[in-house]
Amino acid sequence: MEISIVITCHNYAQYLGRSIRSAINQTFPRNQYEILVIDDASTDETKDVMDSYSGYIRPIHLKKNAGLSVARNTGIKMSIGKYVVVVDADDYIGENLLLIESLFLSDHKEWDAVSCDYDLIDDAGNVFDRKSGKEEPIACGILFKKDKLFDIGLYNPKYKAMEEVELRQRFEEKHRIENVNLSLYRYRKHDNNLTNNQQLMDHYSTLLKKDNSGL
Repeated sequence: MEISIVITCHNYAQYLGRSIRSAINQTFPRNQYEILVIDDASTDETKDVMDSYSGYIRPIHLKKNAGLSVARNTGIKMSIGKYVVVVDADDYIGENLLLIESLFLSDHKEWDAVSCDYDLIDDAGNVFDRKSGKEEPIACGILFKKDKLFDIGLYNPKYKAMEEVELRQRFEEKHRIENVNLSLYRYRKHDNNLTNNQQLMDHYSTLLKKDNSGL
């Protein structure tokens, strides 16, 4: 197996189907990648949505809500691909993401991960802005060499927000991420985004600074 897509979901049933379909409908050969969907103890219709894609996905149900970092780590640990890309359930990926990013990693052996630019979409799925994956990086849509993620210890479970910033800092201390200037990921902005919780973001920003200072 070449690539594992890890989709994490907690109470995002309304968006999950679109995310799964985008993973299924890749131009990359279907027999060369798998789709894992991690249900982080959702209380909505997430299980029903996952059941409707039986045969297309590997469903994993966590008994207790463990948070995004643990959910992603669970998916990565259970994946069998050489490479791994994480996707949030309220987002989705362009049909060429796996093909293009894997080609860049294949052509540039010195790269350890490749990110991409991304479109911001509203709750209805309309694109309203484009962002650089290099200038304004996000956690998702990055194709990692899985062994490099294990090398740095995966996501830090104590981070309930800004986990991608913390992981990326550790990753780039030892390994190399490059960006493809193509918009291959759709990042949904809505009222329930964790990044809208300023108090939460401030807390983990302070924690990140303490961790980096060695305090």
